[in-house]
Amino acid sequence: MSKPKIIAYLKPSCGWSQGVRAVMRKYDLPFEDRDIINDPLQRQEMIEKSGQMMSPCVEINGKMLADISGEEVEAWMLANSVVTPNDRTPDAPINQPCAHEMPQPLNFAVRP
Repeated sequence: MSKPKIIAYLKPSCGWSQGVRAVMRKYDLPFEDRDIINDPLQRQEMIEKSGQMMSPCVEINGKMLADISGEEVEAWMLANSVVTPNDRTPDAPINQPCAHEMPQPLNFAVRP
């Protein structure tokens, strides 16, 4: 099976972006990791190609998958025969938001 051409528009440390990277490592797929935070031209290109501003966006063989998690990228690649199933465990969570988007615990402290 030939390797697909993959361009991933990602944030350096976002949970969703780390999930996409983990899926690429799981399947040993080479990909272009485009930093949309530190490179405004990459962010603009992502917006123009995807038609929206949310990330991650992953382009696989010319097909743009917009605002997608690692879990969704993996499911799409399996459904479209881009990869074949394997039993490797991803080395990072593949469906986790960025830290600032994680639910915070509620504090029900009693006040005197």
